[in-house]
Amino acid sequence: MSVGAFESSQLSRRRALSVQTYVKIAGLLLLLSFIGGGFGEAYVPSKLIVAGDAAATVENLKVSDYMFRLGFAAYLVEACCDVSLALIFYVLLKPVHRYVSLLAAFLGLIGTATFAAAELFYFAPTLLLRESGYLKSFTPDQLDALALLSLNLFGLGAVIFTVFYGLGWVLRGCLMFRSGYFPKFLGVLMTLAGLAFIVSNFMVVLAARYHANWLPAFMVPGALLLTIWLLIEGVDLRKWEEKTGR
Repeated sequence: MSVGAFESSQLSRRRALSVQTYVKIAGLLLLLSFIGGGFGEAYVPSKLIVAGDAAATVENLKVSDYMFRLGFAAYLVEACCDVSLALIFYVLLKPVHRYVSLLAAFLGLIGTATFAAAELFYFAPTLLLRESGYLKSFTPDQLDALALLSLNLFGLGAVIFTVFYGLGWVLRGCLMFRSGYFPKFLGVLMTLAGLAFIVSNFMVVLAARYHANWLPAFMVPGALLLTIWLLIEGVDLRKWEEKTGR
């Protein structure tokens, strides 16, 4: 083997290692995001928030203060993972279409930012339950009602801007489908998951009485399979190199 051929082979190997490293990191971040989101956004609120009963909700917050705070900490982990994933998926899907991949990253970041704003209302009841002097102008029942109102605003804020998150995944799913180095079925699943978020968002705005909160559950099978695929299989390196012209 000539020196030039050897150097080219080594360079190709390093590039392949770099791509697969991105892929494994993406899989790990998706797993952490999935766990953090499931615990902080679904499990904890379902255990502590009692719909329509402010007193019972506040009592749960007082008794399970550590769980409540742990739920917010889990969200912070999820948010950090999602921001990192926006960059990594941009890199992985850029060979298919640079600008569409960039748009998907921007949409993902906006989705994370709007959800962060909603999480402020999740954590706000900790101020109302401190029994600070300036809150004495409110009766206990009023403080309980304000705490539940804040949590309800969190619930609304969590779903009212999911169109950004959903559209980002629709674009990523389409890019995965066209890439050749990701399985097409993953592209289809993630596109459908993104569409479910978009439909759910517009139903909340235009037809709230139909309660489409179950639609985002379409993300679960796609996200799980994508996570497993990234951690175990990775991308098809030969097709990746063909796509990137390397």
